[in-house]
Amino acid sequence: MGLPAHKIEFQPSLAQQSLAVLDALFAHLPEPDFQVRLWDGTAWGSQHPRFALVLNRPAALRRLFQSPNERTLGEAYVCNDFDIEGDIVAAMNLASSLIQADFSLSAKFRAASLLRRLPSPRHEVRPAHLSGFAHSRSRDRQAIAYHYNLPTEFYSLFLDQRLVYSCAYFEEADVDLDTAQFHKLDYICRKLRLRAGERLLDIGCGWGALIRHAAGHYGVEALGITLSEPQAQVARERIATAGLSDRCRVEVCDYRELEKHDRYDKIVSIGMVEHVGEKMLPEYFSRAWRHLQPGGVFLNHGIARNATYQRKGESFVGRYVFPDGELVPINVTLRAAEDAGFEVRDVESLREHYALTLRHWVERLESNAARARQITNEQTYRIWRLYMAGSAYGFAVGRLNLYQSLLAKPENGNSLLPLTRGDWYGTQAPSERQTTIAR
Repeated sequence: MGLPAHKIEFQPSLAQQSLAVLDALFAHLPEPDFQVRLWDGTAWGSQHPRFALVLNRPAALRRLFQSPNERTLGEAYVCNDFDIEGDIVAAMNLASSLIQADFSLSAKFRAASLLRRLPSPRHEVRPAHLSGFAHSRSRDRQAIAYHYNLPTEFYSLFLDQRLVYSCAYFEEADVDLDTAQFHKLDYICRKLRLRAGERLLDIGCGWGALIRHAAGHYGVEALGITLSEPQAQVARERIATAGLSDRCRVEVCDYRELEKHDRYDKIVSIGMVEHVGEKMLPEYFSRAWRHLQPGGVFLNHGIARNATYQRKGESFVGRYVFPDGELVPINVTLRAAEDAGFEVRDVESLREHYALTLRHWVERLESNAARARQITNEQTYRIWRLYMAGSAYGFAVGRLNLYQSLLAKPENGNSLLPLTRGDWYGTQAPSERQTTIAR
């Protein structure tokens, strides 16, 4: 004998509940450009999407939409709660909208009520664990090892042939990555106005691409320092292969451990200042000042955050990609440089160039996904794909920027620099490039 009709209650499926959540949250979107596909194949959203969120389990929706921030959304992806098919950089706009969204009270109430009925998510990804005081020499070595000591073959899957792990320089948007990175290396050497026989120090030299370029094309004597032993080993091998061992060398060395009396005609730092820490900027620039000859220049190339942007919640990148990394506004960096004695001679934004660079990296990593998983593991692949796509979006919308700052150490008030930047772009004759201000 069955129950009376008034006792029978219809229980919607998890898929139906999930569709109701999506309807409640995105009712304000007349034509979404994305699709959400549930674990049972049910689809919500555009029929011609730029990207699709593929929810692999019912708990994914709860994890995505219950108090979303960079960390929780990133962990949901890394833990395989959902996949992203199509343009992952475009998906970052949806993630940003979810984090920053100010849904109506009725939408929040309805979504919260529905989300509570879904299974609770699992947390399976482990963040970096460093010991010691932040930005102590021992802890900095741990932070660098966490990020940079992955197999070189992994980096080779998405970087250019020279292994340049920093913003490229695109003279045209459709230039290939290898060409753009060559242009970047040469552009830096021209900004430094390198001359044969000069001594160049590269702080944070990576796999040595810049010092090889400077020694091979400009005839300088170059020293590169890094905290990563695997990077140094590869850099030395490539220097030897290029026949530059007499003019080019790499040491595993903290910038605070350089010989006190060593002096260099030019100093460069490409993508290293992000690891220094805001409180350590005075020491960073003071040491660069101390090691630079009067009349020399220091080119500091680094990522800065927009001073007006405020992150909601914890940083995914800081937790899983660059532990102890700190991005500060450019005005903070330049103030520290001036306090150390430097004269700011030029500041150039390469924001769009980094967005293009990261697009190349993401596409190359995705095309080598199977090999990346084989070299590392599934979670590492997902972390790197997400971090680079999120960074590409950050540069595209202006939350992040990349600045090259040329800092001079005047000699008795004379910068020893030409009146214009024409030599950087090949518009001056060689004789004009040596012109200095008459006193």
